Amino acid sequence: MSQILSAGTVAPDFKLRVTPDQWLSLGDLKGRPVILAFYPADWSPVCGDQMVLYNEILPEFRKHGAELLGISVDGAWCHEAFAKDRHLHFPLLADFHPKGEVAKSYGAYRETDGVSERALFVIDNRGEIFWSYCSPIAVNPGADGILEALENMPNERKNGHGHAQSSSHAA
Repeated sequence: MSQILSAGTVAPDFKLRVTPDQWLSLGDLKGRPVILAFYPADWSPVCGDQMVLYNEILPEFRKHGAELLGISVDGAWCHEAFAKDRHLHFPLLADFHPKGEVAKSYGAYRETDGVSERALFVIDNRGEIFWSYCSPIAVNPGADGILEALENMPNERKNGHGHAQSSSHAA
């Protein structure tokens, strides 16, 4: 298993394709918590179960003002088909070219296999890693760790803290 970035580390910024013609950067989400869910591949059984679980509990993540991003080395077209097939309501980002560059920056790339680790990161509103976890690749890590991290995150690291909140995120 890779040595992933730990809590207290500034999360490396990135800009990845979210659809064949749209991009998203971590900086675009500054001012709110972000969950990064790195996973090996769209169509593998464990990954499918993991992403469907996160989709089902997306409202719980959003209660904490958190945005969820799935990231794998699959391309944008593959992500689009997978998200449509599984009815996912959160972005899947393509760490496709250069392959695994973002996963490498988080210490979450399996060089021998050419895929991302099954690694989770909860990033606070300032862009600092609050919690991270790397699961064995064949094991679905579930959502308990993510939810616990969000519940334990101090409010000033979740909401605003000097950053303007968009009206679409107002309660």
